[in-house]
Amino acid sequence: QTLWLRSTDTLVAIYHGHQQVAAHRRARRPGERLTVRDHLPPEAVRFLSRDRQWCLEQAGRIGKATQALVAWLLNDKVLERLRAAQGVLRLAEQYGNARLEAACERALAHASPYYRTVKTILAGNHDLRPPAPDYSPQSYAATARFVRPAHRLFDDTSLTPQ
Repeated sequence: QTLWLRSTDTLVAIYHGHQQVAAHRRARRPGERLTVRDHLPPEAVRFLSRDRQWCLEQAGRIGKATQALVAWLLNDKVLERLRAAQGVLRLAEQYGNARLEAACERALAHASPYYRTVKTILAGNHDLRPPAPDYSPQSYAATARFVRPAHRLFDDTSLTPQ
């Protein structure tokens, strides 16, 4: 459709023929966005209504590990992290709260609190496996088994048959 636009210092109006169909307050600063929620598609309204606070509340209902992971994602004030937090919470619909909590716990244990990590853990059923044992320095030998003194590394006598 062909529409007409009328712009003033404070208002932007859109007309279809002689009928005004929309009006928005005009932004004052470069990069500033002003959106009228009634003009957004339904999926955008749903996305914006599930804000940071909503995500934190939902994560708290699932468990401590999920809440910690979502809080870490939302600690960065970037909107894409909000989408990742919503995605993590949406995984509960497919896998259930208990499995999501176990997957978040495993992702945090591996210092990888990202949506992709949690999704991979759930898709591979890694959340159903028992947690890996913690390794301590006592698990390893006190000295390396294959270490030679430095003077033996370049010793020609070790290469000659006896």
